Amino acid sequence: MDKYTPLLEKLRVPQPSLQKFAVTSIFTKLRSSPDPNSEPNRHVITQCLHHSQSPSVLDQTVRELCRLIAIDSKMDLSTGLLELHSALEGSDPKLVPLFVKALGFLIRFGFKRNKGVWNFCLTENHPFVKILSSRNEVHSELLQQVLLFIVENKELGMEKVCEFLRPFVNFSILRIPFSDTWSSMFVRHLISSMASLYCTYPNQAIPFFKLFMCSLKCFPRTNLEEINNFVYTVECVVDAYIVALRHIVGTGLEVLQFQACGLELALTVLSLCTSRKHLSGNERMVELLKHLFTTQKDIGLQYMPQLSSATLSLLILLTESELEHEQLSILKLLVLLLQWKNEKRNQGGAVCKPSEELLLAFPVISLMSSPSRSVKEIATGLLVMLEKTLVQSLTAQNLKQATQEGDQSINTPESFVFRLLQHLWYQEPSGALFISFTSSGTSDIKEMGNGLKSWTSQLGQYCLWMADKRKSSQPISRSQEFYSNEISLLLAAVSGVLVMHPILGTAAIDCLAAIGTMDPKLGVPLLLAVLFYNNIFTRCDVVRPNILPKLLGILPSLASQSVMIPLVVQSILPMLQKNAKPVLYATATRLLCQTWERNDRAFGSLQGVLLPKGFTDFKSDRNICISMAASIRDVCRKNPDRGVDLILSVSACIESKDSIIQALGFQSLAHLCEADVIDFYTAWSVIAKHLLDYSSDPIIAHSVCLLLKWGAMDAEAYPEPARIVLKILWEVACSIHPEHELQWAKARTSAYEALTQYEVPQMENDIFDLKARSIEFLCSETNLDVLRAMEGLCIKIIAYEHITRRRFVKERKVPENKIEKLLNVFPQVIFSKGKGKAGGLPGAALLCLSFTPKDVNKQGTSSVSKSHSSNPLLRGSQDVHIGYKNAMVEIAASLQLSRNIFLAIFSFQSWESFVRRWLRANITNLDAKASSVVLDKTSKAANNILESMIKMAEESLPRSAENIALAIGALCMVLPPSAHTIKSSASKFLLGWLFQHEHEYRQWSAAISLGLISSSLHVTDHKQKIENITGLIEVLSSSRSTLVKGSCGVGLGFSCQDLLTRVEASNISNLDNQTYKVRETELLGRIVKTISLAIGQISPSSFDILESLSSEFPTGGYNEEKDLDSKSSDENYDDLENDVWGVAGLVLGLACSISAIYRAGAQKTVLKIKTLIISWIPHINSAAQHIGSGSERLEKVLSVGSCLALPTIVAFCQRVELVNANELENLVIGYKELISELLSVNKSGDLHKNLLMSSCIGAGSLLACILNEGVHPLKTEYVNSLLELFRKCYCGPHPPINQLGGMLGVVNAIGSTAGSFINVRPLTSPANTGCEQKEQHYVLGPLLTNSVCQQQLTSLMQEIFLIAQNSGDHQLQHYAAWAISFFRYRLWSTELPSLDKNIQTEGSSTKSVSQGVSEDSLVMKLSLLLANLKLSGKDSSLHTGTVAVILRCLSRAPRLPTLEWGQIIRRCMRYQPPVNESLPCTPYNNEGLREECIKFSLAHAGQFDPLLTFLDELADLPRLSSLELNLQEYLFSNLGVLAKLFSGSRLKKLLDDVTMQVYSEQLLRKSCWMGLCQCLEASNTLDCIKHIEKCMEVLFCLLPRKQSSASKGVDNMNSIDEWYEAVNCLRKGRGDWLLNFISVSYVDLKQGDSLSCEALNKLQARAMLVRIGSIPLTELAKLRTQILNCESQGIWDVHVEVVAALQQADRSLKRQWLLDAVEISCVSRYPSTVLQFVGILSGSCCKYMPLLTLDHSTVLSDLPLTIPLLLSDPSWETVAESFVSYLWTSTERIFNWTVVKSPILQPIDSSELERADFLLRVMHHTCICLKDHLPLEKQIMLANMEAEMALMVSNLGAYYHQKTTTTTTTTTTTTTTTTSTQSQQQVICRKKDRKERDNNNNYPYKVIEITPPPRNLGVRCFPPNLQCGESVTIEGQAYTISAVTHRYKLRKGKYEPNEKRLDVLSTGRYFVNLYLETLLEQS
Repeated sequence: MDKYTPLLEKLRVPQPSLQKFAVTSIFTKLRSSPDPNSEPNRHVITQCLHHSQSPSVLDQTVRELCRLIAIDSKMDLSTGLLELHSALEGSDPKLVPLFVKALGFLIRFGFKRNKGVWNFCLTENHPFVKILSSRNEVHSELLQQVLLFIVENKELGMEKVCEFLRPFVNFSILRIPFSDTWSSMFVRHLISSMASLYCTYPNQAIPFFKLFMCSLKCFPRTNLEEINNFVYTVECVVDAYIVALRHIVGTGLEVLQFQACGLELALTVLSLCTSRKHLSGNERMVELLKHLFTTQKDIGLQYMPQLSSATLSLLILLTESELEHEQLSILKLLVLLLQWKNEKRNQGGAVCKPSEELLLAFPVISLMSSPSRSVKEIATGLLVMLEKTLVQSLTAQNLKQATQEGDQSINTPESFVFRLLQHLWYQEPSGALFISFTSSGTSDIKEMGNGLKSWTSQLGQYCLWMADKRKSSQPISRSQEFYSNEISLLLAAVSGVLVMHPILGTAAIDCLAAIGTMDPKLGVPLLLAVLFYNNIFTRCDVVRPNILPKLLGILPSLASQSVMIPLVVQSILPMLQKNAKPVLYATATRLLCQTWERNDRAFGSLQGVLLPKGFTDFKSDRNICISMAASIRDVCRKNPDRGVDLILSVSACIESKDSIIQALGFQSLAHLCEADVIDFYTAWSVIAKHLLDYSSDPIIAHSVCLLLKWGAMDAEAYPEPARIVLKILWEVACSIHPEHELQWAKARTSAYEALTQYEVPQMENDIFDLKARSIEFLCSETNLDVLRAMEGLCIKIIAYEHITRRRFVKERKVPENKIEKLLNVFPQVIFSKGKGKAGGLPGAALLCLSFTPKDVNKQGTSSVSKSHSSNPLLRGSQDVHIGYKNAMVEIAASLQLSRNIFLAIFSFQSWESFVRRWLRANITNLDAKASSVVLDKTSKAANNILESMIKMAEESLPRSAENIALAIGALCMVLPPSAHTIKSSASKFLLGWLFQHEHEYRQWSAAISLGLISSSLHVTDHKQKIENITGLIEVLSSSRSTLVKGSCGVGLGFSCQDLLTRVEASNISNLDNQTYKVRETELLGRIVKTISLAIGQISPSSFDILESLSSEFPTGGYNEEKDLDSKSSDENYDDLENDVWGVAGLVLGLACSISAIYRAGAQKTVLKIKTLIISWIPHINSAAQHIGSGSERLEKVLSVGSCLALPTIVAFCQRVELVNANELENLVIGYKELISELLSVNKSGDLHKNLLMSSCIGAGSLLACILNEGVHPLKTEYVNSLLELFRKCYCGPHPPINQLGGMLGVVNAIGSTAGSFINVRPLTSPANTGCEQKEQHYVLGPLLTNSVCQQQLTSLMQEIFLIAQNSGDHQLQHYAAWAISFFRYRLWSTELPSLDKNIQTEGSSTKSVSQGVSEDSLVMKLSLLLANLKLSGKDSSLHTGTVAVILRCLSRAPRLPTLEWGQIIRRCMRYQPPVNESLPCTPYNNEGLREECIKFSLAHAGQFDPLLTFLDELADLPRLSSLELNLQEYLFSNLGVLAKLFSGSRLKKLLDDVTMQVYSEQLLRKSCWMGLCQCLEASNTLDCIKHIEKCMEVLFCLLPRKQSSASKGVDNMNSIDEWYEAVNCLRKGRGDWLLNFISVSYVDLKQGDSLSCEALNKLQARAMLVRIGSIPLTELAKLRTQILNCESQGIWDVHVEVVAALQQADRSLKRQWLLDAVEISCVSRYPSTVLQFVGILSGSCCKYMPLLTLDHSTVLSDLPLTIPLLLSDPSWETVAESFVSYLWTSTERIFNWTVVKSPILQPIDSSELERADFLLRVMHHTCICLKDHLPLEKQIMLANMEAEMALMVSNLGAYYHQKTTTTTTTTTTTTTTTTSTQSQQQVICRKKDRKERDNNNNYPYKVIEITPPPRNLGVRCFPPNLQCGESVTIEGQAYTISAVTHRYKLRKGKYEPNEKRLDVLSTGRYFVNLYLETLLEQS
């Protein structure tokens, strides 16, 4: 430094020459210096530049410095630039050009040295930018240097030159709003100069135009001055382009490329013009573009297809323009473009796809109403051109769009309109529309499925809603005003094109009418559009005749605006001239009438057309008269007061001889009478004489009936005319015209509907035998419409009968039947001789004898201990107990079972009666002692009896012990299920007997009792049940006694009755319940396998079938086959005939298991068992398997049990509809033939004897189960034959056991069910029958109530009675008495045991209410019709529709007669239509009739138990699953009705069954949701509601994914219906349960690599519930993080639902959601998901909402359109700054991740990489549109982003390498000069100068990220006033300040600032913490 001191001193000498010498010397030494870039050397240069003010000296200094850098290469370029910039800022203004020139030289030098690649990371570091930013004096010289830079560097390529100048140009433009007016002037001069310069290089001008196309986007356009600058710039560029274009065309080089560049320029300008509404300038822009396109066209360039985008932009401008001069310029440009395009089209042929110019049609038509003559002239010419294009589109039949492939593009304001048009024109299946969830304006759940409607229908609906809202003066939001006023023209433009669509044409016309109603300004344009399209559709080359009437229908809709009335009327009146064509006149009349309907001001014109003389003038033109008559009718209907004004015209219609005109006149008068402006009977007296022949003309008949309906009001005042009127109506209703049946059906329907209006008494007086004739016609009618009308008449009569019913007195029942009289005196006759009879007739004694203390004392059997003798109550109790005990001993010893399993079962049934009376007597005696709980008394009494029985059994002989063991089982059967202890004790005792293999008598009787006990155990007694069944299986497998095996088989069969039937107890969990179900299924499998294998050892020919049965069920790993197989060789088949009842027991056990097998879902197995058992009975199955002679005898052994088992199977199969009438008839015939054969053969073997007995008993039971069901009739001859065979059996010389079989056959046929447990229901006595059977050839219903067999039955019962009273054979007498006693007990007992535990309803008592219904009432007559209904064949006389009508009528009846409704409804369920029924199609098929049966049952099940039982059977899962789908759906949808009928436990089982069923059938879920909704409304217990909620949870898991796209497939429609029913049901649930159920955590949402379907469904359900107002919006906001921060795959539909829910929210909440979403995008791993939501929300709220498509990609590509539009709304401007700030942060984050590849603190998921480029382009474009809300530095960064993005696309690899080098260099603190690139980068790393530091008053903060583990982010400079909650950006990452700490240090007695610290959190973490803190506070 010392060597420069003398020379620096010379710089202070005021002599320029010396100063120049000193400068030269200094720089000479610098050249020789080893390091010119050192700090001392740089300081010397600074001194040279700053200390002298002489221009010459400074010039010398600058020259020496440039030489040092450029020639000598001794100094870094960056250093020289830095020194010159510093000197420039501090120099005198007159010296500014000198420094600018020097800087320009160095810039040119540096650019050349880097070969045109010289980039800067920051725009502020660009040398030209630094010059421009230094001071205003640099403008003129800087401009020259820029031009010089271009000229000198053009050889390096204009692309590189423009790329270098891009940041400078962008900065110059962007700084305009932030600086003075000099900036705008500089920009003007810069662009104009550059444009002029480039005109001299036309071959290289394309990069220049591309540069300025990008720069145009940076221009501010917020005020008039800025707009003028923008327009001036465009003028310069366009003029330059035209000059260059002319030169290019002259040389013939690159013409197409240059034309494409011009097109891009024009589209850019138009896009900027349409992006927002400017103050002015559009006209000048359009003129410039017109000049550009005119030039291209004039010099011969061809039209380019890309110009269609210009057409769309001009469309937007045209619809928004309101100034005449702007409209004129736009029209001129459009004419130019269309002419240019048509020239090409004429050369290349017509294009048949819809083109963009079609959208111009309606806007241009609207300009035809302009007052400007110039506008109208140009618009007319333009319409002529458009008409040709419209016609071409009309004739095009191709409705398929060619698939377009390529990158996703960013939508512009003009492109979305044409996109919508293409979407609608080609009817694309994918993609929904925004209007789908915002068009209804309501939150009703029924309106949530609008997505399936077309765009035209939704738009029309919304337009009409807006119009109604405006009429009602309701408040309309600003966005809605935008919609209705600003874009209505665009909507009309799209609809106008769709008018030409071959499918959507009519809907588009309706849409146009709705738009006109909404926006009154479109009235005249719509009128003109009608004329325009009318002209098109009347062309010869256009064939669309159906569209014209629809098009003309728009005219009346315009009349809703009063100002349009004259125009509309004037448009119609020319067609009403007398010389007009009849068709036109008639059409005009209808149009004028419709116009009046819209506005009453047109009535004067309409009245003049509808004068009475018109019918005379146009008598020859029938169409005109009909049109007038129809218009008169419409007037009378719409406004009866106006109709009175036309009364003469109405009269003229009625007087007409034309049937149609007169019919319309009658309809007109009917409307007037309905409004009571005309008296009916006064009018009728006048017009009756003009009535044409209604009996032959159905049109007249129909209209007359419509009129006569209103005579009901005053019928009482005019009795005679009313009688005539009713006569006419009845004649029409009863008329029969087979040749014109369909035409008369409408008339007859109206006649019945008219009759329904009259009172019933009046109809009964005036119509002979109304009820009988009504039923007669009802039975003969086949037309469904007429049947529905007759239904209404019948319901009215039924209601009248109920109101006027008489009170019936219930009379005491007196036995009217001889059988009843015999049974009434039977006990007195049999036991009249005193004691000793109990042992003589033990069976009768069991059923008839009872004991009281008085009875016991008389019999002398009392043996009371002395200790109790003093207490008469105790003594009486002991007397009764001992009396029963002694009687039991005596009866047990006398009752012989003879190793006969049937007798054992019969005995068991009889013992039930005995022990029930014994138990009741003991309980009564305990009541007398002390009051206690009923259950305790029952248990105590039962325990005493059990102890006595056990003691007697242990001490008795085998005969007695067998009976006592059965009595123990009977005791358990009569006890309630809750008597656990008694049944457990009895089971343990009997199990002990069961395993005593040495005592066969104990084993076989205990086995039967154990099986029956197992079927009556409580639901919680699983252990005891399993123990009993396991014991029976073990004994059956191991016992060598066939009788014991058979008894165990019977016991196992009885045990199956209770398997898989119970509902879980409340104290059993669902998991335990499922375990028990599995165990019971395994038990069932073991039972079936054990019995099947045991039978298989006896019947080798059936072994394969039996083995297949055993393999149908799981057995839990158990295997009983080994023991059975080991004993097969030891079996003595010769002994089977002697022990046939053991084999019969196995068959009975297999038969009894079918109900459990069916409940297990094995329906095919049930059919197999049925077929197998039938095959074992001779004479029954002709297709039975062929049995070889060697095994024939073994098969006969099985026939005994099969005869007894078959009725059980048939009864069950009837109930579940697994057997038909033919099968039943064959079975009856087979039994008849078998018994006949057995009686005809005189054999004495045991097999023959037992087979005869079992066949008689089985035949009787079969008759009962068929006839008692009341469904299938049997021929009378078959029944009589069987009864006669039974008589032969007990009257002939046969063994007593056979005689018992004959007698039991008789009583079983009547319904006593001896020996089986089927149909155990109280018999109906003959006095209770509701109807008598008229047919003599068939028997239907119980024999006891049937008059056909009454005489024969009475004779048989009298014979059996005489045998029981007095018989020489004591055994025969015992059997006869036993049979009659059992029948008597079955007939009159009210406490019958039942093994059908599946029937659980409210209340256990029979509830068939006795209804007093008159015999001549309509209800009785209809009921008897159903009671006498024949099932099928020629005898079935009623049409299915008739039966359905009868059922519906009776469903509405308040009372029904007491009939066998269970039988009747089962018969109707199986009803088949008559064979002569031949309707082409009828909804009342068999399935429809069955549904009506269920409806009827639901209506009256509360009054009749048989109907309740029927519903219970249908609701059982196995039966339910076999029903038709429509029946299942109906039952499911009426679960609420079933919930009121069923008990709580039965309802739970029903819900479980429903849940199981919907797993397998998707179509049932919707109905199930409906039913559960009813259940929630009907249920009032918390336990039941919880069970319903569990069912809802299961159903919700089965919900399909709800798709928001507008797919109209059947599956999607069903899915949508199911979703809305589910939401409707969920809204009825308890609030706390609902919120808990639909809560979703982030863990729940993620399921592996994808999103959980169930969690997504819950999110959608929550959004839908918010949408309908069931839960508050805050509940949805709690899941905002989960909704937005997840991958986009799958979350789309959730976003759509959330936005739909936000539509009804307050606007402030929408703004908050928008802000939160864009803020989350700054930290989210899935930014595309968040921005997708932002796109949906902004699209739904912006003014272009109806025109946007709702699709995954389009919502993102529409962001540059929707967000700026939304934020321009004044109500959204408040959040614009915050929103744009967050959006910029998010954009910068994506940019750094995608382009810069720098690490970011909040990582982005790799799945986003695929669409990152598109996402970045969208966000960048959006930020450009919103740049006015950004500060300058961010606007500059935004402008530079585009260049870097383009560079990334063009040269990605080189760019990555360069950025890596840059990153390394910027982190270096040294200034080593290694390469030129590093040298250049030192400019980036330099310190800011003092001036900049002073201007930016920031302070250093130590920044710590406190997210565990804490991380030091270094020292950063920020403003001094930072507060908690503010956001800061560090290295591109957004942070939120959590704490600000200022530390001070004590120094020299005072505190001085020592350190400032910021504790920060990532923004995402900050909001998560806030959310968690909120949750903590709430909890």
